[in-house]
Amino acid sequence: MTYMIKTQVYLSFEDLARLKKIAKRMKRSLADLVREAVQKTWLREIPKGPVGLWKKPASKNSNEHDSIYDEP
Repeated sequence: MTYMIKTQVYLSFEDLARLKKIAKRMKRSLADLVREAVQKTWLREIPKGPVGLWKKPASKNSNEHDSIYDEP
């Protein structure tokens, strides 16, 4: 069981109304949506070092990145 501490958050009327609609549509509590947003936005693990976007090794280095436009 995870213990939680009650806290207050001030939201604008418009933001609160929109969040309540989302919570109702998703069948989740407002508190659950807020916790998820905090975890995904502020408490997420920050990657260390370079982050790769491709699964295989790069075929060219940064000095050759424009070589695809060279004539044969």
